[in-house]
Amino acid sequence: MTVGGTRLFLGTAVTAAVVTAVLYAVPAGQILYFATYGAICALSWWAALRLVAGSDRRPWLLVATAQTLWLTGDAIEMAFFLFGEVPAVGVSDAFWLGGYPLVATALVLMARRRAPGRLSGGVLDALTLTTVAALASWQFLIQPLFEYGFGDAVVPALYPVGDIVLLAAVLFLTLSPGERGAPTLLLFGAVSTYLAVDLGYNLLPYVLDYQYVEKLGAGLLAGHALMVAAMLHPGRAELTHPGSRVRTLHPARVVFLGLALLGTPALALRYAGFSGQELATIVASAACAAFVLARFTTAVREQERMQAELAYQAHHDPLTGLVNRTVMHDTLEETVRVSGTGAAVLYLDLDGFKEINDRHGHDAGDAVLVEIAGRLSAAMDGTGLVARLGGDEFVLLRPESSAEETVRLAERVLEEIPRPVLFRGHRLSVGASIGIAVHSGDLSEGTPTEMLRAADTAMYSAKRLGRGRWVAADGSGPLLAA
Repeated sequence: MTVGGTRLFLGTAVTAAVVTAVLYAVPAGQILYFATYGAICALSWWAALRLVAGSDRRPWLLVATAQTLWLTGDAIEMAFFLFGEVPAVGVSDAFWLGGYPLVATALVLMARRRAPGRLSGGVLDALTLTTVAALASWQFLIQPLFEYGFGDAVVPALYPVGDIVLLAAVLFLTLSPGERGAPTLLLFGAVSTYLAVDLGYNLLPYVLDYQYVEKLGAGLLAGHALMVAAMLHPGRAELTHPGSRVRTLHPARVVFLGLALLGTPALALRYAGFSGQELATIVASAACAAFVLARFTTAVREQERMQAELAYQAHHDPLTGLVNRTVMHDTLEETVRVSGTGAAVLYLDLDGFKEINDRHGHDAGDAVLVEIAGRLSAAMDGTGLVARLGGDEFVLLRPESSAEETVRLAERVLEEIPRPVLFRGHRLSVGASIGIAVHSGDLSEGTPTEMLRAADTAMYSAKRLGRGRWVAADGSGPLLAA
């Protein structure tokens, strides 16, 4: 993201905070409200049309459309206030209600894009929590409205329904696999603000005058600002791109699911009334639920541990702990083909390793391999990747490495490898032959597989020339001086 985009992101959050405070104290607060909300809508459209492209743009276009509908509803309501009487149910309600399904659809699209094929857990958790919230909303918000007649209650009842839809969508996004950085938290905060404000509009009139309740519009503005801040955030791609991080079962999720498990019977007791027997029943149910969830968490943690072990074994050499051929190929592919950055590959084969195995046994050979793996990792200085392909073959991959840096690395490796390895009183020494291939990131120079093959061929050339040296590959990036 550009510096200007970052400033817009920060400016939006600061402006929302200032405006939210000002609306409570300044008579001209409504003018400031519309000016700020208009700017937020403009930013949302700019972000949707300019900062994202392709199918990633669809969710943000829906959000921008919803913001525009809500602003239009506010403008219609203000026009009625200035030039006539504000109806209890009017045209503005159509615009306000129209934004709910658009935002919900946007959140669902984000979840589907960033966790394709891995949504079942998030769906079930979201439905569990939403079911309890829907039951509570029906009992405390929707059902009381129908006491005044069906016709007068339909439109007001649609707002709690819209809130439930939004809640389900944001829980679906938040609880599904994927990164949960600042953009996800901003979206969750925006929707939570909408829900809190709508809840206030429904409940506060019972205890406060409307002149105080109407100030909740400032809270809605804060929610709109959080929404557009997520659009402007430098890490917004996490909302629409699959993440590589594997999420584990968070204790907070277990707690909320446990509360949801008890929520339905607790709400049912509202009609049955509380007596000693009912209270004892719900306490016992809570204890049983806690025990079951604790056992469930233990089982899931064990499964996650086993999955992590299997994943590690599938991607690492069991002897040296280095990554294996698969990881090296994928990393090279990502570096050259996807990222388009240059890379250097050093294909290394140990000289004299077979003699150590034959004379001292495989235990000695294993000890040498482990020591060599440590030396290679140290030579990389924490940059790049070291892989063991099998036997006594290793590959060093360093992204964005110049020819001079690559030569220095090869020379350092050639100095480190021959140092003796102590094993049961014996000083074991091996050498190394290295083939080097450098790729600039231009695919016209060849594919990553061809690059690796060229380095392998250069390594055998080094062996034929007398071992203990490096040779650069022809036709794979700039030719290094031999």
